Amino acid sequence: MPVYLRPILSLLCGVGLLLLGSGLVNTLVSVRASALGYSSGLVGALTSAYFVGFFVGTFVAPPLIRRIGHIRAFAFYSACCTCTVLLHTLGDAAWLWLLARLLLGLALVGMYTVIESWLNAQADPAHRGQVFATYMVVNLGALTLAQQLLRLEGPHAFFAFVLVALLISSASLPVLLTRQSQPQLPPAPRLQLRRLFAAAPTAGAGALLSGLAMGAFWGLMPAYLTGRGLDAAAVGTVMSVAILGGALLQWPIGRLSDRRDRRLVLALVCLVAAAAALLSPMASGHRGALLALMFVYGGMAFAIYPIVVAHLVDHLPPEDLLAASGSALLLTGLGSALGPLAAGMLMSAVGPEALFGWFALLLGALAAYAAHRYRAFRRQRPDHPHFLPMLRTSHASLDLIGEPPAETEAPARDP
Repeated sequence: MPVYLRPILSLLCGVGLLLLGSGLVNTLVSVRASALGYSSGLVGALTSAYFVGFFVGTFVAPPLIRRIGHIRAFAFYSACCTCTVLLHTLGDAAWLWLLARLLLGLALVGMYTVIESWLNAQADPAHRGQVFATYMVVNLGALTLAQQLLRLEGPHAFFAFVLVALLISSASLPVLLTRQSQPQLPPAPRLQLRRLFAAAPTAGAGALLSGLAMGAFWGLMPAYLTGRGLDAAAVGTVMSVAILGGALLQWPIGRLSDRRDRRLVLALVCLVAAAAALLSPMASGHRGALLALMFVYGGMAFAIYPIVVAHLVDHLPPEDLLAASGSALLLTGLGSALGPLAAGMLMSAVGPEALFGWFALLLGALAAYAAHRYRAFRRQRPDHPHFLPMLRTSHASLDLIGEPPAETEAPARDP
């Protein structure tokens, strides 16, 4: 094991267990809600409630962590997550599930903030990029594996929720056992949205529209697949393939965005994702074709947010980077809260296939806007920081990236 990973091994173990539980519950709620006869609009509202809690939690978590410390905050949030997951087993009332989803989102973002700020404090600056890459591997690996846990069936309907509660609760054990000193959580001011859009309008639009699309994907895709007759195991496989596509294709897409204008790469990525979304309903009866399209869609859609962050880095001074990341997360959280609700209502009014129309509309619009900005503002910049694959968790994750390496000469650009 590399020496730089030893001080953070307990935290990475906690991350793996946490993502196994949270990755399973987000898909599980959608599948179970559809089985209970919830409408598409109500399933979307459940996901929106989760992201509203996630959004609110970004403001609540930092003051709490500063007041009680990282270890106690993590234990507190772990207990909150366990309780809210188990709320789903107490009844099938929609208001109960909406409340549970709201509280779960609020608690999970607190756990992400604790872990990411702690990892940032423990990571040696010389190895921060490697720590961040390891963190991303653990994240995406656990999310992929979590979808396969849908195959596990117990003797009771609430078995899967109990399994999620056990995983999330056990995530606190390696963190509580650590002998590492607790770091201080630095302030994370948010850049004014007006300034963000003035400096990098493509990044602002990308953060909002990707949130609208990905929030609907997480919340409604499992419900759509269940409605098409797929069992829980098949739903888990489709979701795993989409996440795997996101894990495997981020690196080549990132390398391309390091060598070409990011607005052009963003336009191409969104265009391919929109095309995959439009073709997916026609492949719903052919499992192989559906898996291939979901791999492509996941690979493209998961790359949008990292491109957005890299584009922000291109256009802002280092002192504004953390604030800009917080503002981008704010826009993404807002989109993620509104997207499932709007898409669910659209599916109830038009039909289940409207979900893919929603994806295609949003990503097609983002592709058109990014292409427009590329044509209008095409120019060569001497400073072009590297792309880094990432997920949207908390603003503390951006600290792990560290300062981008300096380049000896500007990368090649199309004239």
